[in-house]
Amino acid sequence: MQNIKKLTLIVMIQAALVSSVYANEQAEAKGFVEGADGTVLFRTGFLSRDKKNGVADTRSSAQTAIVKLDSGFTKGVVGFGAGIIGDASFKIGKNAHAGNNMIPLHNNGAKDAQGRVDPYSTWARGGAYVKARVSSTTATYGTQVLDIPVLASNTARLVPEYFTGVLVTSNEIDKLKLTAGKFTKDQYSDQLSTDGRHLKSAVVWGAKYDFNDHLNSSYYGVDVKDKLERHYASVNSTHDLKDDSSLTLDLSGYHTKFDKDANTYSQTTTDLADRHNTIWAVSSAYNKDVHNIMLAYQQNSGNVGYDYGENADGGQSMYLPNSYLSDFIGNKEKSAQLQYSYNFKNHGIPGLNWTTAFVYGWDIHVANPDNRAELITSNAQEHEFFNQVKYTVQSGHLKDASLRLRHSYYRASDDYQSSYIGDTNEWRIWLDIPVKLF
Repeated sequence: MQNIKKLTLIVMIQAALVSSVYANEQAEAKGFVEGADGTVLFRTGFLSRDKKNGVADTRSSAQTAIVKLDSGFTKGVVGFGAGIIGDASFKIGKNAHAGNNMIPLHNNGAKDAQGRVDPYSTWARGGAYVKARVSSTTATYGTQVLDIPVLASNTARLVPEYFTGVLVTSNEIDKLKLTAGKFTKDQYSDQLSTDGRHLKSAVVWGAKYDFNDHLNSSYYGVDVKDKLERHYASVNSTHDLKDDSSLTLDLSGYHTKFDKDANTYSQTTTDLADRHNTIWAVSSAYNKDVHNIMLAYQQNSGNVGYDYGENADGGQSMYLPNSYLSDFIGNKEKSAQLQYSYNFKNHGIPGLNWTTAFVYGWDIHVANPDNRAELITSNAQEHEFFNQVKYTVQSGHLKDASLRLRHSYYRASDDYQSSYIGDTNEWRIWLDIPVKLF
């Protein structure tokens, strides 16, 4: 593991040494003020999970303003900059059934007559960061929203998950992007503490290379202290076909080795020192005009299911195709998906898109909670029927504003009810209105 980190650092240093051969981003710096960018996203969010089999429902509604003020880089060999990112929110209605990482809950032990914890009425979060750039290599330290396959912020709730630490990205070599960083705090979307996930440290590294406009590959790794070591790899290619159609092929997967103190999902072993998981997927998507159809197959192996979030490794670190309400990540699980998307531009409604999908998972191993080495079943199943309609304004004062309605119908075998999500009908409604400040 340490050798991989050292090799990544060496490669990034070598890239910086040959930077003069390639385009220099810092040479085009506009200035601290001149290159500044400020945005605010006004979001209204509603998330409802209608649970079955006697499980309590959850329902949350809230309004937020997500602000990002980002300076440009000062001119010179080394450019410096700074920024602020944060959100201010309030609940809509009583939210007596709040949950699902939408709204922070009071931790003073107070509960209502039905035994429910009272949600906050108003709350705010956020932080600052500083950045420096040499040539085409940038280092950022502070509060950040991450989009890395092995360390990804959950952005599927009202407000994003924040990480605190340092991230270095390098584009010195043409078509090659290198990434390395270390983070020491992780704040979930419904947490007020800047380290609500109690992250000790997460060291991340990786690279993405574009061979050409039609083929790229990537590799990323992360070491979350006392939790896990994870590796991700992918290859993606697009082939142009006749009649202006195209075919996209994608192969991706994760391998995880869990530490003794880690939380694990769907564990089928009692040996805490030897828990591991490999999950991979292959997908093929055909696109022509307003139509897109995708087929995907995903398979899990090892003695635990794929686990994320519970180990402070990012609540959205799942870059595989069979991911909606369920991620189809059970121990030994196999799953297949059929997805269809349609764009209504030929009907005079550009910006309106509909996506529907059906995913079926089988051969899930479920362990006895009193003896994890003993199986209750090796053939549990789950399936999900997913639909989403999204409209994005194409022009005018509200350009890029969007309304998204999403519904999932999820059902699972009786033996798999308490181990994972459980039978659920879910609705998500998001209204996003972005405003550019400067």
